[in-house]
Amino acid sequence: MRHVLGFDGGGTKTECVLMNETGHVVSQSHGGPSNPNRVGFGGAAASVCEAGHLAVSNAGVSIDDIEALCAGLAGTAYPESAVKMKRLLEEKFPCKAIRMCTDLDLTLEAAGTKAAIVLVAGTGSAAIGRDAQGKTERVGGHGYLLGDEGSAYHVGQRTVRVALRHFERTGKDTALGKRILAETGEPSWLELQSRINAAPDEIFPRLFPIVLRAAESEDTSARTVLDECAAALAALVQDLAERLRLQSEKVLLAKSGGMLGRSAYFDQRVDEQLRKALPFAQFGVLQMTPAEAAARMALRLLAPA
Repeated sequence: MRHVLGFDGGGTKTECVLMNETGHVVSQSHGGPSNPNRVGFGGAAASVCEAGHLAVSNAGVSIDDIEALCAGLAGTAYPESAVKMKRLLEEKFPCKAIRMCTDLDLTLEAAGTKAAIVLVAGTGSAAIGRDAQGKTERVGGHGYLLGDEGSAYHVGQRTVRVALRHFERTGKDTALGKRILAETGEPSWLELQSRINAAPDEIFPRLFPIVLRAAESEDTSARTVLDECAAALAALVQDLAERLRLQSEKVLLAKSGGMLGRSAYFDQRVDEQLRKALPFAQFGVLQMTPAEAAARMALRLLAPA
């Protein structure tokens, strides 16, 4: 039986779904980050390959049974990036039909309905939507240098900035500042700053769970940062709705990404801000995971049996 692979890749991990030609999910797996803007094109291709071969191995099928794959990766929105990534994947998966798209395209595919808006909140942030006529728009998703407002990167960066300034002003750490230093294993802000300067991508997004735990413990500074983050995410959605003229429509509004479903406090703040931004929207969920949506897109590449 013929099989396909679907990949959903971002700045933290890569999810893979192995699906047979009947549309049945055979196995799933995970790999490392695959956003080429964060880990380089070679690193991204390696993570996709790792996740794909693990899914094949878990299912007990042969790589020769794979006839097509679809990879929806963050950081491949620009045509030249998509072309370069596809060439690398053609080397990793020779003789396979390959489709490249972005992780945002996958979330919109997973929404199912014609008119929909999907908020993506993970290492990066973005919103993508489609109106009833099929017109699509996206806001954000440009990486931490140009955007990613409200993302896990943004939360980590903002939290460190607030804690560091408090220390510089008072000579003492806030409770959250102490927690950050303890959990990163750094004895002082100078050492942590050195690590951040060398590799901010490896530090800021990974501080997000620390901020969540502090907020659940009613830490005021953590809650302030998360409140700002929720407002920034809602602003992306509002901007997108205005572009598509969906502000007054009962459009499906779904959420996706690793920041969500981990903290009651944060999820509540995000929903509150989204309701303010789009009071007529109908909250819903994706009909499938983005990785499964990628696999279904790969099925369309198969020649008729």
